[in-house]
Amino acid sequence: MREFLEYVAKHLVDNPDAVLISEEEKDNKIIFKIKVDRTDIGKIIGKQGRTAQSMRVLLSAVAAKLGKRALLEVED
Repeated sequence: MREFLEYVAKHLVDNPDAVLISEEEKDNKIIFKIKVDRTDIGKIIGKQGRTAQSMRVLLSAVAAKLGKRALLEVED
């Protein structure tokens, strides 16, 4: 899941080297925290949050196959 999220994020931003993804597992949930360059935050979030929401939907679908829940948080 992390590789998938990293692939998508790096192809959305102008500065792919600044993409950092950390993950934390609690109970049956995996929390992914994505950090990008300040100038790229808008590209990750998208207009009215649509890009981030789409990434959350795809991430949830992948996690469901593994029997887990996944959450995505965008940090600045």
